Amino acid sequence: MPAPQSAARRTVLKGAAALAGAAGAGATLAACSTETNSGSGTPATPTAPVELGAAADVPVGGAKLYREQKLIVSCPAEGRYTAFSAQCTHAGCVLDKIVEGQGNCPCHGSRFDVATGKVLRGPASAPLPAVPVRAENGKLIAG
Repeated sequence: MPAPQSAARRTVLKGAAALAGAAGAGATLAACSTETNSGSGTPATPTAPVELGAAADVPVGGAKLYREQKLIVSCPAEGRYTAFSAQCTHAGCVLDKIVEGQGNCPCHGSRFDVATGKVLRGPASAPLPAVPVRAENGKLIAG
């Protein structure tokens, strides 16, 4: 009977190894989770007009991140504004800062040009979606 017991033991050990591997993969995926930085559950672009605040808050030649509204607004010239979703197109994390004209994704390091929405560094491969924006009575309205 030693042979059947050895086969049964190997089967149990293989099953345990498979479960341990699956648990490890789950832990790895959890470590890569975007839950705390994610805009999950809400669209990447506004579905209704959103007031962002004073147009003067966006410097000419610069940009401002509206993290709560998940938007980036840039001002290429006096009175002209462009806006993009601030939700990374890779895993949905909301960008956390703008450094030297680049929006930074804190989850996996993607970088985006805040003036054009183009990907400057992956893993994201798709540009940030454009969002209509206008200045009205000194306030910026997106969407």
